[in-house]
Amino acid sequence: MRIHALPPQLINQIAAGEVVERPASVVKELVENSLDAGAIRIDVEIEQGGVRLIRVRDNGGGIQHDDLALALSRHATSKIGSLEELERVCSMGFRGEALPSIASVSRLTLSSRSADGDAGWSVTGDGGKQVALPEPVAHPVGTTLDVRDLFFNTPARRKFLRTEKTEFNQIETLVKRLALSRFDVAFSLQHNRREIFSQPPATQRVEQERRLAGLLGGAFLEQALYFERKQAGLRLFGWVARPTFSRSQADMQYFYVNGRMVRDKLVTHAVRQAFQGVLFHGRHPAYVLYLELDPLLVDVNVHPTKHEVRFRDGRMAHDFLFRTLHKVLAKTKPGTEVDRETGEIRQIDAALTPAPTSLSATSAYQRPLGFQVQERSGNYRSSFDMQHPLPSASAENADEPEEIPPLGYALAQLKGVYVLAENSEGLVLVDMHAAHERITYECFKQARAENGIQSQPLLVPVSVVVSGREAELAEEHMDLFSELGMEVDRLDTETLVVRAIPVPLQGADAEKLLRDLLSDIVVHGTSERIRNEINGVLSTMACHGSVRANRLLTVEEMNALLRDMERTERSDQCNHGRPTWTQLDMANLDRLFLRGR
Repeated sequence: MRIHALPPQLINQIAAGEVVERPASVVKELVENSLDAGAIRIDVEIEQGGVRLIRVRDNGGGIQHDDLALALSRHATSKIGSLEELERVCSMGFRGEALPSIASVSRLTLSSRSADGDAGWSVTGDGGKQVALPEPVAHPVGTTLDVRDLFFNTPARRKFLRTEKTEFNQIETLVKRLALSRFDVAFSLQHNRREIFSQPPATQRVEQERRLAGLLGGAFLEQALYFERKQAGLRLFGWVARPTFSRSQADMQYFYVNGRMVRDKLVTHAVRQAFQGVLFHGRHPAYVLYLELDPLLVDVNVHPTKHEVRFRDGRMAHDFLFRTLHKVLAKTKPGTEVDRETGEIRQIDAALTPAPTSLSATSAYQRPLGFQVQERSGNYRSSFDMQHPLPSASAENADEPEEIPPLGYALAQLKGVYVLAENSEGLVLVDMHAAHERITYECFKQARAENGIQSQPLLVPVSVVVSGREAELAEEHMDLFSELGMEVDRLDTETLVVRAIPVPLQGADAEKLLRDLLSDIVVHGTSERIRNEINGVLSTMACHGSVRANRLLTVEEMNALLRDMERTERSDQCNHGRPTWTQLDMANLDRLFLRGR
């Protein structure tokens, strides 16, 4: 067969194979066009999972009469006109492929009225070569797109669609993501003439969180930490759920770059790194995050679906995401709460009530653990009251109220595993091994941060054959290797030699460690692998060095453990991501005993 030009209809259908994968892809393209048109209300109507009908109606700027037919032509757009505009593009769409691609595999009707138009106009396309002339139609200012009988002329594609329920679930998830990308726009979704949700505009923080609760559930908002940080021209803000609110799958992860929803490996890696050490094995974090930066620093023209982006400086973006989330999660400890007005994480004001007293213990105690008791003796009043006679009624300050700390005061120990304490809200249960493990682990990390990572010279240096590109990367990142306690030299164009490794990793496979580091640098521009390996060693040391089950603690030791938890970062979870404590307030306790009914 000789070389020949493809017909326009076939070209559009080939493009549709990339842009229009399923009904949800059509909804995405149409809703993003509505957002680009400046709409403040978008209504989406679906029938039979989108196969029979997809209707998207908006109140945006509309389309001029003379541009209607051109809108269904390939590579026709109003969003860019030059390479400079493409590099700084801020609109959701810009290629001019979506509408002609959709029209080539469906029966499409485009109705619109511009703000300065006297009447609305409608144009249709059904995959044929010619687009019908515009016809007058009654229509308010804005645009309506009806997509009927999707894939009617490509039955092979239609066979690959899933059930109606599955396809609509994909559409619902997509519209939720779009609704979270633009709080200033009202969204509604209907399926088979039944309203699924309707979200009004949300410009204030309270309204935005109401939309979050409506789309993601109230449980997410109760556990969400709001934050905002700016640095080096980057701005990151949003909500990240506490590690205790983890998911069995990555179904509650929403990330937006300049308002565009993306799924990026670099972002996912940075978030996972930030959650390391506080997330239970096999669980996934939940978050709604927004990254804003200069459009010149990110390339959105990477994939036809525009789900992927490429950062000009991937290492800077990765470090900014990691460090910001790492600091936010470090504040998850007893005695903190989120200020819903400012979004700041603040200390909870302690209630002014008398310190509780404790009954004397009768069990024999083992050797003390050696907790450092740094608080004033008044914080351990229950312990002193147990060992000393009660003061006389006439003694001064006998009934003086005292601030109760967030985790309260220890009452007893249950089965040698749990510490029971009383605070201003009710009963606190603490897993003493998990709590002590986190405290010890953070102490180890702090000591390592203060002293740096010490290196251990290898008795026999290890030669590693790598590619020329990897050798160049190693030479460029010698400072990073030194910072991580590793000494690496380049022998020739494709050979590296490892002369020293970090002291905590003695006995590790030096060649595998170097190759893993180079792999991280190639993908992410940096590597946290050695730090993670060292943290793993420290975590194991902390686990083995922490208090074990069935060890009886004195009341003073239990109180010291509670005070250390209140001072320690990330003490809500142990090193393996398990919770360290839980609260049973008086309402929960009353409910157990049917009080007040």
